[in-house]
Amino acid sequence: MLKRLFDVLSVFLLIIILLPFFLFLSLLILLTSSGGVFYKQERIGKHGVPFKLFKFRTMKIGSDRKGLITIGNRDSRITKVGYYLRKYKLDEFPQLINILKNEMSVVGPRPEVAKYIDMYSLEQRKVLRVKPGLTDLASLAYINENEILGEAENPEEVYVNEIMPEKLRLNLIYLQKQSFSFDLAIIFKTIIKVLNK
Repeated sequence: MLKRLFDVLSVFLLIIILLPFFLFLSLLILLTSSGGVFYKQERIGKHGVPFKLFKFRTMKIGSDRKGLITIGNRDSRITKVGYYLRKYKLDEFPQLINILKNEMSVVGPRPEVAKYIDMYSLEQRKVLRVKPGLTDLASLAYINENEILGEAENPEEVYVNEIMPEKLRLNLIYLQKQSFSFDLAIIFKTIIKVLNK
């Protein structure tokens, strides 16, 4: 109950404070590339229920048909504005809508696409017991994930065999340690990491 109350109040406050900035980013996206402001992708939420995750659009229209993984600076599908939105995690802000819709929380395991969920073991699927989040321990550990994949010869293979298992290990640790104070610590560390970028 406390977690949900915090989610709603903090998101409302953020939207009020940052609305002019969000409008500016929306205008920038519209003026610099063809397509809409938002990108919606189906992700898997709590108890395996799919939902549409919102992001600011950072790629050219139809780019997701060429693969689900982005590969850092050398991914030609990313727009010029999209590069900076991704670098500073600004593309994630529309997920505040998902939090208001009670599909996500501020802190929780990052939601994944069905393709990768299908690869989870029974133990790993425990992460679906809670609502996915905007940030988590794995987000902190892999804040430079796109850069890592950009340097890989086979980004898909590196993600599936190296990054994803480690992210899930961290998510399972979060499930064991989750508390309101632990969530606040993750939020604070996320802000610091993003500012340091």
